[in-house]
Amino acid sequence: MEYPPVKAIVGLGNPGDRYADTRHNAGFWFVDELVRRHGGSFAYHKRFDAEVCRVRVDGGELWLVKPHSYMNRSGGPVRAFMDYYRMKPGEILVAHDELDHPPGTVRLKEGGGHGGHNGLRDVSRHIGPEYPRLRIGVGHPGQRDEVTDYVLRRAPAGEERLIREAVDRAAGVMPVLLEKGMQQAMNRLHTKPADEPAKKPAGAGDERSE
Repeated sequence: MEYPPVKAIVGLGNPGDRYADTRHNAGFWFVDELVRRHGGSFAYHKRFDAEVCRVRVDGGELWLVKPHSYMNRSGGPVRAFMDYYRMKPGEILVAHDELDHPPGTVRLKEGGGHGGHNGLRDVSRHIGPEYPRLRIGVGHPGQRDEVTDYVLRRAPAGEERLIREAVDRAAGVMPVLLEKGMQQAMNRLHTKPADEPAKKPAGAGDERSE
């Protein structure tokens, strides 16, 4: 399926200081980074039960949305926003934490299932599954029954740094997504930079020490 140009990005997460630095809020981190880069500020809108901001990216307008309904009920605000601005599901990119990718990995995906992610599950329940996603890797605890506690905790410093670096890389690709479309953005984001240094052998020092 070929998606139309993206008009809005929804970051999934939980509101409040208690959850601000947890792995589950990686989607919030992403839209916060876009606001930091492109100006503007979030304002709460009762109509959507979400924080909303409009920014300009390379001359084009982009809406950013942070639902305030908590992760498991993200779909209601997304649906309300989409209907009010008469958008199609394919015009909304949903950014979220992804257990199936390790910290430091970030991938664009065109539609699909929810993979057990309760935020995606609820969004898909409200608008269907045909919307693009930005999957921000946070790693997996190893045991299924540990997932809830894992995503609602803050990652160790090294892992958090990798997640935030991935968020930064993805933010840098958004102008490509808006101007040239999903496939070009995927090619840019998923390709290892030619100037990226080779991995150091085991035991070598890391210049980016904590």
